[in-house]
Amino acid sequence: MNFGGTEETHDRGLDSLSFEVGPIRPPSEGGSHSLLLRTTRNCPWARCRFCYGLIYNREKFELRTVDEIEKDIDTVSAMVDAMKSASWKLGYGGAINYHVGHALLDQDPALESNHCFVMVFNWASFGSRTVFLQDANSLIAPTSQLVEVLCYLKKAFPTIERITSYARAKTIAKKTSEDLESLRKAGLSRLHVGLETGDDEVLKYVDKGVTAAEQIAAGRKAKEAGFELSEYVMPDLGGRAMSDQHARNTARVLNEIAPDFIRLRPLLPGPGLPLYEDYAAGTFQLSSPHERLREVRTMVENLRVSSRLCFDHFLNSWYRDGRRRETLFRQDYNGYKLPEEKENVLALIEEGLRLDESVHLDARTMIGLRHL
Repeated sequence: MNFGGTEETHDRGLDSLSFEVGPIRPPSEGGSHSLLLRTTRNCPWARCRFCYGLIYNREKFELRTVDEIEKDIDTVSAMVDAMKSASWKLGYGGAINYHVGHALLDQDPALESNHCFVMVFNWASFGSRTVFLQDANSLIAPTSQLVEVLCYLKKAFPTIERITSYARAKTIAKKTSEDLESLRKAGLSRLHVGLETGDDEVLKYVDKGVTAAEQIAAGRKAKEAGFELSEYVMPDLGGRAMSDQHARNTARVLNEIAPDFIRLRPLLPGPGLPLYEDYAAGTFQLSSPHERLREVRTMVENLRVSSRLCFDHFLNSWYRDGRRRETLFRQDYNGYKLPEEKENVLALIEEGLRLDESVHLDARTMIGLRHL
């Protein structure tokens, strides 16, 4: 193996270097800090009624080959080497910093619109520490192939400290404990799982393709293999009719799993989604801002976990204070430590409930439909 790319790759200029990047990643694994490496394309399920694979244009799921992925890693390596070379020539000793970036853009302004260059430059300037494997369920790849990719990646960039991926609970459950441990030892360290709800009736309604029991089994299995685990919860997924059972059963499942992170992603259905069509037809009712807060309160009151509760999404009860827009909850990626800060969260919810609903962001108006 030729870690760091071929001579031909390194001879190419930065303006001609690019690699494949998927459309999404978790907020906590992106921005300026993470490299996005596409190991699979699209979603193998694409039936959830709140998503429906629309972010991937409902394109067919595909496994990328090890060779394809390793060529992308080589390209990233060549880009980093070119940036370091420019740094040495500019007198910065190989450091990739603002001055180097400014000089490269002065030399070739078109690089500013090259998203691969921008991502790699930001990633390298922050120390090349974290990587996110795209797309929706990278864990579905054969374990031996994914291990090979992880080893290649770690060899190419020894500075990497954390590698993460989305994973479906069904996929985790199908992996053997040995498979999961192999992936963990190869460098995969954090899994992001869309729990959405712990209520079987809601899971069936939104066609999640998994039961609450399977979610618990998969979560426990991931934890036992040593993964750091983020579970995503979707407030209002049961609408008004199933709000209470959604909140209580979600708390029950989370208590059984005890994930490292619980991340809230409130429901906002849009055109083209089956759940949006239900809402437009009046067969599914979205909750008001106060109803959503009360649902979250019920879930939090029933949580018995040592986890981080995170509101790292703009829909988590923002409100307007005059012309300013404020957040009710702290929206950093590490959130609130439970159980220590549980009462703080509940107090913030009560504060939000004391505010008039008209100052809160309302999902019903944000999707352009009249209140039902």
